[in-house]
Amino acid sequence: MAKGAAVPASRDGRADIPDQPAVDHARSAVRPDAWSRAGLKLRLERLSPGHPSSPRYAGDSGPEPPGRGPDPPGRGPDTPGRGYWAEVPRFLRAWADHVTRWPPERRAAAVDRSRDPAGSWRGDGNQYLSPEQHAQAKDVIAGVQRAERALTGQMTDVARENSCGGWLEGLQFRRKGEERLKEKIADLSDTSAPDATPEEIVREISDAIRYTFCAEPEKYADAYWDIKEQLEARGHEMRYSENHWPDPQYKGINTRWITPEGQRFEVQFHTEESFHAKQSVTHVSYERLRNTLTGDYERLELRAFQGEVCSWIAIPEGIADIPNYRKEGN
Repeated sequence: MAKGAAVPASRDGRADIPDQPAVDHARSAVRPDAWSRAGLKLRLERLSPGHPSSPRYAGDSGPEPPGRGPDPPGRGPDTPGRGYWAEVPRFLRAWADHVTRWPPERRAAAVDRSRDPAGSWRGDGNQYLSPEQHAQAKDVIAGVQRAERALTGQMTDVARENSCGGWLEGLQFRRKGEERLKEKIADLSDTSAPDATPEEIVREISDAIRYTFCAEPEKYADAYWDIKEQLEARGHEMRYSENHWPDPQYKGINTRWITPEGQRFEVQFHTEESFHAKQSVTHVSYERLRNTLTGDYERLELRAFQGEVCSWIAIPEGIADIPNYRKEGN
């Protein structure tokens, strides 16, 4: 992060930000935030007719909506003094306002566990595991935790030996939480693998174990190639790499790997800004989008919020030279 940024972030991804006051509704009335109802309407009207979220169809010959075109002067990540870190307090105020209007208690109240048998499990998104499935899932999750310990030792070696200043970030999140793994097991049992055991399902989950490497924007691309080479030298095979920097909803590169022993794991590549945005600003928004109980209108507002946050993240150098990759059969 450049010196003089308004909001510093520690290496564990948390910004040192004081408690924020309630959202300034007077300011919003003059120029609505992108995630407010008025701002969302304006944002949708500005989309091209071919955009999947546009209220107009491709080929619509109607007049251009008012306000279309580039952002006005003084708006955007390249504006002096208006980078990502300066906007973080505004993002957090907006999210607090969103939670006020869509309290999380609504989702919890919609899940009825009163008639579930003893030993079963039901998630906040209404996913369900029978007592037998739940017992098997707990055993499998314990095995993932054992595999993670050996893999983490190798990742710390890679972080120490890379030549581009990259570092491991958010290591405390290296294992997907037990509740989230149970959700994935239940989801896959109901859809793509109804006859599979929890062990077979977890074996195919790419991010049960996951790591994040961060690098400064000017060294980001070199760090990606350096760390990839080190992982391959240790016998790990890349199965998938997706460059999400062009994505308006999320910034970063997500890769999937498999160890010589067959354990799958994920490695993400971020800058300090993109990691903070993912972990400390938009993570809860993403979780709500993933929740099947979230309504359509809230989903539109959540996507608008995430797009606004991501629009302020600086793009690293050399990012266009990192291709997507999928191993055949992955």
